[in-house]
This record gives sequence, C-alpha cells and structure tokens, in this order.
Amino acid sequence: MTNQDSSAPSTDQPLEDRVNNRSQRPTSKAFQDFMASSWAQDTSDLPEQDAAASYAAARRAKLSENFPGERIVIPAGPLKVRSNDTDYRFRPHSAFAHLTGLGVDHEPDAVLVMEPTDDGVGEHGSNHVSTLHFAPMAGRDTTDFYLNSRSGEFWVGPRPTLSSLSARTGMPTDSLEQLEIAITKNSGPQALGGIRIRLVREVDLNIEALVDTSRINTGQDLEASDALDTELAEFVSELRLVKDAYEIAELRKSVAATINGFEDVVRNLDKAVAHERGERVVEGAFFARARLEGNELGYDTIAASGNNATILHWIRNTGTVKQGEVLLLDAGVEAESLYTADITRSLPVSGKYTEVQRKVYQAVLDAADAAFAAAKPGLKFRDLHLVATRVLAERLSEWGILPVSVEEAMDPEGQHHRRWMPHGTSHHLGLDVHDCAQARAELYLDAELEEGMVFTIEPGLYFKDEDLAIPEEYRGLGVRIEDDILVTADGAENLSVALPRKPEEVEAWMAKLRG
Repeated sequence: MTNQDSSAPSTDQPLEDRVNNRSQRPTSKAFQDFMASSWAQDTSDLPEQDAAASYAAARRAKLSENFPGERIVIPAGPLKVRSNDTDYRFRPHSAFAHLTGLGVDHEPDAVLVMEPTDDGVGEHGSNHVSTLHFAPMAGRDTTDFYLNSRSGEFWVGPRPTLSSLSARTGMPTDSLEQLEIAITKNSGPQALGGIRIRLVREVDLNIEALVDTSRINTGQDLEASDALDTELAEFVSELRLVKDAYEIAELRKSVAATINGFEDVVRNLDKAVAHERGERVVEGAFFARARLEGNELGYDTIAASGNNATILHWIRNTGTVKQGEVLLLDAGVEAESLYTADITRSLPVSGKYTEVQRKVYQAVLDAADAAFAAAKPGLKFRDLHLVATRVLAERLSEWGILPVSVEEAMDPEGQHHRRWMPHGTSHHLGLDVHDCAQARAELYLDAELEEGMVFTIEPGLYFKDEDLAIPEEYRGLGVRIEDDILVTADGAENLSVALPRKPEEVEAWMAKLRG
C-alpha cells in the first residue's frame, strides 16, 4: 500500500465551490421546502418616478440624435472582488449612472441597451428605444434567495423588481437572460442591412466579449469597431461637460455635506495631534460625515500635514499632525446620486498661520481669486490656468525664488515656476471627481466656458523639505486652495464659498469650532 501525498489538492469538490465551505449551507430537501414557504407577499405600490428620470431621458435623446440607426450598449459594470469572496461596494460606471439617472447601489451587471428605431418615434421623440437589463429580485421560492451571497436577498437585502425599476426610471426593463439576444440580434455591417453596435468599453469584460464575438461572427472589422467605441466614449464624456439643473442641485448637496465634513475635521484636530497617526484621525472624521450624509467619499481623502502636504496625491495618511504645521485637506462627499464635491483647504494646525505660512497662503488665495474673477462664458478653459499661475510666478519672483524673469517663466519654453506647482489649475467636476476625462481637447482645454459648466479652481505651492532651490524657511510647506465653480450667464458662482478662504476667516472659524 502506497502512502498518499497529503499535500496533493483534493479533486472531490470543484475549486470554485470551495469558497462556500465556510457557510455550511444546508442542502436538504426539507430545508429547501421550508425556506420556500410562509413568506409575506409584497403588496407595496410601485414607486414614483425618480427626480433624475426626466433629465436622464433628455440625455439619452442627445445620445440618440448623435448615433441614429446604431445600437448603443452602456454597461453598469460588475462587482469587483476586494479579497477572496468579499466585494467592494458597488458603484456603476458614470456613463451608465448619467444615462439612467440611477445612483448608488443599483444593479451590478446591469446594461442599458438603446435600440434604434425610425427617426422621431423612439422615447421622447428620439431615434431609439431604451431598455434597462438587470437581474431582478429572486423569488423567495428560489434557492438564490438564500444561497447566492452576491445577489440573494437574504444576504444583500432587497432588490428591485423589473416593474419597480421601470417605474422609477421611466424605461422598459428586461432580465439579463434576454441581454444576449438584445445585443446581438440583427447585428452586422450597416452596408449589408445589419445594425452597427457601439459599446462603452473597459467596463464589463463579459459584455465586451459578447459584442466582439458578434462583430467577428458578422464579418465586422474589429479595429474599425474600436474606433466606433472610442467615439462613443468621447461623446458620453462630453455629454457631461454642461450640467443640467438636476446635476447642479446634486452638486450643491455634495458641497454642503463636504463643508460639514471639514468642520468635523477641525473639531477633531486636537485628537489628531495627540495620535501617532493623526492624519488617519483626520481622514476618519471626514469619512464618517461622507457616510452619514452621502454615499461615500468621492475619492480617497488627502489628509496631509507638514511635508506630506507637498505630495500632490498623498492618500496613505499615515503621518502625524503637529502643532505649527499646515494640514492640507483635499476631500469630497459623494452624494447618493454619485455627484461629488472636491474642496481643499490648508489649515494651520495650531489655529494661527505663521508669517511665512500666511504669506504663501495669501499668494495661493490671490491666484485662485484671479482665476475666479476671469471665469465667465467665452473665456477658454485653459486660460484659467494661465491667469492663476501668472500670479504665482509674480509672487515667486518677488520672494527671490524664481530663477528667471516672470515673462521667461511664463513662456512655454520656460515654465520654471511649475517646479512648485506641477499640476493644472482646474478640472471638470461631476459624477467623476475628474469628470469628462475622455472629452476631446478641443471641447475641454480649448473650449470656451459655457453656462452650466462646473469645475474646480485649485492653485497651490509646494515647497518640499529637500528642495535646495528655496530658502529654508519655506521648506516643508504645502498650500492648496480649491473651490467648486459653476459658470453662470454672466460670470461664475463659487459653490463652496461658505467654507472660509481668507486667512483671518479661517483662523476665526477654527477657533469657534474648537471652542
């Protein structure tokens, strides 16, 4: 008799099934029958239509107008594994959220399919009929109800029915079982009478495989099809450049919640100073507010004190918070609708700026104010950056830090001042913190500002401890001031102006909150 190798893997149970061993789920027929019985029936009325539904329909109509006769596929995306059998909280792709009006926690694996129809006879007089495909709630007489830890109601809570989500969105709905037919039927080259498909890619690999297989089977050129998908990605990104009334209202909510979060941080500053990971105390205080008033953080919080404030995207937040330092807090609350704020303040931990800190802070504030004063319809987006950075270059020159003249620095072949501010001054803001990122340069950087655009103004100066090109008294100091700006008919509105900006106002505000 030979000895078995105890290290050899067992082949009695499929590998993919072993993840459920920990649950010790009962499988007896008696259990299954009992689980399927004695549940109250849902007698609730259908929900009212969501406030976002009519706006989402108008957005789909613009998309339809741009791609007549073509099938458009917008996936929400799948769940993403965080660790083994636990997933990250689900967030749909921003294009899906924008075009359906659905915000948080709605339907991993869902797909919006816009089917072409005769001109003007689609939804709201468009050229398409939109259908939302998703996995509806499993009935309590099914094993998924209590066995499926990703979608079973016993595990993850109530799920919408086809009829309830249809009522909320104002769109027809269908199950995922019908999705393959909906995507692939009659597909093929338009020249041969088929329907051309456009897909928002890099969202759901399963949907990509389905679309690409259909294209191959119908003789379509994949390289040419990739170009079609790129055009769609550009358009759905550019569709968000100008916000509608619903979006602006949601951004105002996000900003208000974010300001509350900044107040929470100031109230907890003494705890942060006392803790060996004070930046984590700051991060935690803001995160608590984000979960209380919104869905999540709009992005990982930057809670950077001292020299860490000179690291542009410092999100480890493992450092101390010391008296005498400046704390750079860059944070935003994401609303249930998924619209996020993005605000930065640079706060004196002691409650008072030192002379050098105040001088640098005032320079950054002056740069921000200059860009805001210039912001109005007709100004090119890229000019906001030029206005702000000229102010910074002038101050660096006044302080004897800039090694060349201001004009030489501002020349594209110079840019010496950018050593201390290597990032841009502005970015669009909305469903993504860096919204509309796939838009073409001519519609983003080179575009003229329009009423309804929302973007940040966020100049900064970052003097690293190890920077020998500056006097010692500046080293280890990072300052950024960031506000969220709405373009109006004749100028601009600072949506985050309620959060103090002037140094003396910041100091008074902090003193009041800390008692």
